[in-house]
Amino acid sequence: MRYLPLTDTDRGDMLERIGADSIDDLFVDVPEIARLDGPIHDLPMHASEMAVERQMKALAAKNLSADGTPFFLGAGAYRHHIPASVDTVIQRGEFLTAYTPYQPEIAQGTLQMLFEFQTQVARLYGCAVANASLYDGSTACWEAVAMSTRITKRKRAVLSGALHPHYAQVVKTMAHFTGYEIADSAPAIQPEPDLNGLTARIDENTACVVVQYPDILGRISDLSTLAEAAHDKGALLVVVNTEPVALGAIRAPGDMGADIVVGEGQSIGVGLQFGGPYLGLFAVRDPKHVRQMPGRLCGETEDAEGKRGFVLTLSTREQHIRREKATSNICTNSGLCALAFSVHMTLLGEKGLRRLAAENHRLAYMAADRLAQVPGIRLLNESFFNEFTVMLEGRPAREAVRALAKRGVLGGVSLGRLYPGVEALEQALLVAVTETTTPEDIEALASELETFVKEPAR
Repeated sequence: MRYLPLTDTDRGDMLERIGADSIDDLFVDVPEIARLDGPIHDLPMHASEMAVERQMKALAAKNLSADGTPFFLGAGAYRHHIPASVDTVIQRGEFLTAYTPYQPEIAQGTLQMLFEFQTQVARLYGCAVANASLYDGSTACWEAVAMSTRITKRKRAVLSGALHPHYAQVVKTMAHFTGYEIADSAPAIQPEPDLNGLTARIDENTACVVVQYPDILGRISDLSTLAEAAHDKGALLVVVNTEPVALGAIRAPGDMGADIVVGEGQSIGVGLQFGGPYLGLFAVRDPKHVRQMPGRLCGETEDAEGKRGFVLTLSTREQHIRREKATSNICTNSGLCALAFSVHMTLLGEKGLRRLAAENHRLAYMAADRLAQVPGIRLLNESFFNEFTVMLEGRPAREAVRALAKRGVLGGVSLGRLYPGVEALEQALLVAVTETTTPEDIEALASELETFVKEPAR
């Protein structure tokens, strides 16, 4: 599409047509106190292309880039290596410009990709059926809760205290408008999750139990007993996974009895991208629940000549306009991100995913072992994949994160930041390690943390 700037005459004609005297009339609903007066941030009103490039590069240089520094951030978004071939495929015109594949006769390529994507997610999660993706992991989590209430005819959801707080907040925000009861709590700071305490909160009014795997502290548990306890009460088990690479090394949630498995697919094929767009994954273990699934579902069929073909199936095109009777009000999906996921997963294959997972865990174990040697730091986890929690004895983790950033190390996520006001988490630092982490990065993190803990508290 060409860039065709409007002339003053064009603007005048449009204003006259809509009955406005000036462009300012279009903003009368914005309070004057909230309006900008003059140039934005003192930027010049015009400049040459080269001058703008220099200015933007100078502004960008103020950021601490994930690619240019030791990087240990995680908590639901992870830096992994993405092969160049992923970008090459998703930028092909057939995929990059494709719209919703409602007309299968002209969208077979997109539909086949979605079918393959669903197959990959279902196998990854240990489930029977997966949909064609949702917006992100947090909205997928809410959709799982809503789906559980439809299946069980109950309106109470029990959230694990070790569920990512952003996911929990999305659930609580949406439940505010639907009248569902949401029972949540803060995570217990201990080496293993308190599954017994979670089980005790399940009653005959519970629609579902939502648990993260690995959880927000990086801990891994066998969820089979929790699934049995939920089923004994007539509730469903919803498992959230924010790091799909982990499933190359640990047991699939569906194999442990999870009824609905959801998560974030960003780790595979999708970069950090300043926080989005990301990719929501959604799958069910029992095929009888497929009609209650949100989002799109692509199915395999045969055309009039008996040839293999693909179509969107089981949900009407405009089902989202049915308001409170709709299966979901999410009426689209992150199609390009789903393609990136599927391309990367295809390149890896099962063996490649397992090798990638093994390398992530090897480097994470190396980092945990090295940090445990730093005086004043204690490793919390007894189990983890590529993310774990360390406790900074007597020092707030937020101070450590800021101090390390000034020294060029992005040292992790302070759990006190994710759980403001929870005193027990103020000293907890969540550290993520992936295949992009080097031994030198690990040594830089340990060295800077050792320097920090030795410094007097301010």
